Amino acid sequence: MNSWIILILAGICEIVWALGLKFSEGLTKPMQSAITIAFMVLSLYLLAVASRHIPIGISYSVWVGIGAFGTLVGSMLLFGDKINFIQLMFCITLVISVLGIKLSAIDM
Repeated sequence: MNSWIILILAGICEIVWALGLKFSEGLTKPMQSAITIAFMVLSLYLLAVASRHIPIGISYSVWVGIGAFGTLVGSMLLFGDKINFIQLMFCITLVISVLGIKLSAIDM
């Protein structure tokens, strides 16, 4: 499987576990905590697999970017979290930066 696809899956798993922290009430609910921890482990494993073919600085930056932006959007949709205009602009900058990293690494 393509390393970039694996990296995107790792980022999605990061979003799931980050949102899982809220659902598990800070890892105090056993079932939700187990699911959250499973996604933590899977996210790190997929990051490690993707990093075999993508430089770690690039893969880690993209992984964090996907996780941060996805968690922000997820928290807005699932929990009604609000952000202001400046926060929105920085999130858009984050997405543009992650896309720039990906596009500049086409040959990897």
